[in-house]
Amino acid sequence: MKERLAAIVAGVVAAATAACQGGGDDPAGLHSEVRDSAGIRIVENAAPPEGSRLGWTIGPEPTVSIGVLDGEGPYMLYRAYDATMLSDGRIVVANTGTQELRVFDRSGTHVATWAGAGQGPGEFTDLSQIEPWPGDSILAWYGPQLGFSVFGPDGNHGRNFVFVDQGRVSPMQRFWPAAAGRDGSILARHMPEAADTMVVQLRGRDGEVVGSFGTHPGYEWHLLAEGDRSILIRKSLGREPVAALWGDLVVIGHTGRYELKAFAGDGTLARIVRRDHALRVPTAAEVSAYVDTEMDRNRWATGSEAVTLRRRFEAVPVADHLPAFTSIMTDALGHLWVEEYESPADPRPVRLWTVFDPDGRVLGLVETPKGLTIDEVGEDYILGGALSDLDVEMVQVWPLVRSR
Repeated sequence: MKERLAAIVAGVVAAATAACQGGGDDPAGLHSEVRDSAGIRIVENAAPPEGSRLGWTIGPEPTVSIGVLDGEGPYMLYRAYDATMLSDGRIVVANTGTQELRVFDRSGTHVATWAGAGQGPGEFTDLSQIEPWPGDSILAWYGPQLGFSVFGPDGNHGRNFVFVDQGRVSPMQRFWPAAAGRDGSILARHMPEAADTMVVQLRGRDGEVVGSFGTHPGYEWHLLAEGDRSILIRKSLGREPVAALWGDLVVIGHTGRYELKAFAGDGTLARIVRRDHALRVPTAAEVSAYVDTEMDRNRWATGSEAVTLRRRFEAVPVADHLPAFTSIMTDALGHLWVEEYESPADPRPVRLWTVFDPDGRVLGLVETPKGLTIDEVGEDYILGGALSDLDVEMVQVWPLVRSR
């Protein structure tokens, strides 16, 4: 559902003209150049040397692992799509299969269950995601009406609300929540059906519009002809839009180019962050592996449905080049994490991230466990979901040591 994540920041010496600033080279072989253009800070970064690693390490095993194959009900997770940690170390798990918020202490012991299935106050019909909210509260959103519920740290349901004007437009015109900040802001985006664009907004704690960031590239769609009808399908290896809250900025981009634009809350462009990356044309082996990956994601399709689906994936056009990266997230200390692209024909044993400091300068590469879907990165931990060898759902906390 989501993937969300202090280092020493190099000083910047401003030139008299404010035209160019050089970051210089550091012992790790990193280099950044910063310049201002019409009030916009542009940060150009060299790629970290291949094989190098930032001195941040993930522990060899999780300190907490919640989830069992057979046992007491609260520990048997079903569609546990999201989790977050409260300030006292309690872990709140969105167990969407039962529409519950299950709460565990810092050792992984179940201590409470909040909410549940239903249509009353504080109940859900389609729980989707949870985020930290001001006052150590929890913000949960749910469908099909795209509403929000706020729960206090004691589990008491506070209120419900929806985006302002959401009910006045058709479902295809509505904005969808993508992330929330501890300051009460909500990142929302709208991707019109069959359009290759994305519209991004910032909403306040009552659902009102507080900032609008315009239209940006979205998914790459293709209209595939099948007899007397056409099927809308995404290009193979095509770009994907990304957006995240980054401190008091909103960062927006797409995986087709290693460039991220950061906007202030009033909608003005404040910063552009780039990293060197050589675009490469996909090989036949990579296209074939990509199709296999898509089929694996659609395991529900069997028999003739699977045959039809594979034929579509093989018939759709392929993007001109491989993605520049895979995804983005931010951490509790204001760092931006960009997941490096992994060739489907040559997978890595770990997930690899380029980490940028709060000003947009590259710090280096960090590895995280391959099978861990990251929900949150705190100051000294990573929280996320994983599957055991027996496909048992687990929510885990892994220690994160930030050193250099």
